[in-house]
Amino acid sequence: QVQLVESGGGLVQAGGSLRLSCAASGRTFANYPMGWFRQAPGKEREFVAAISRSGISTHYADSVKGRFTISRDNAKNTVYLQINTLKPEDTAVYYCAAGTYYYGVRSSQRDYDYWGQGTQVTVSS
Repeated sequence: QVQLVESGGGLVQAGGSLRLSCAASGRTFANYPMGWFRQAPGKEREFVAAISRSGISTHYADSVKGRFTISRDNAKNTVYLQINTLKPEDTAVYYCAAGTYYYGVRSSQRDYDYWGQGTQVTVSS
């Protein structure tokens, strides 16, 4: 069992930047590959980024590649999502998720067992 709490969301103008954080507790953080997903109003939740247990491997959705960076600090039990050059279409609730019993990175929701409550990112045009 692991508990995840996201923070760092807010209201920003297009072209700005945010850094989202996800703090984990309840289990050894380094055992979990981590991912970020987002859900816009009226749309299904979609994959954003993933990172392996060690942090060596990462994977990004095409829509965010080159603008978003996922990273982790296992000593702090925290995963981050640096978001640059924000666009209005990035507006969504962003969720972090933890998966177990696999190596590398995964982009499917079914590969993640634990989810945070989300943090709102709103980008004005």
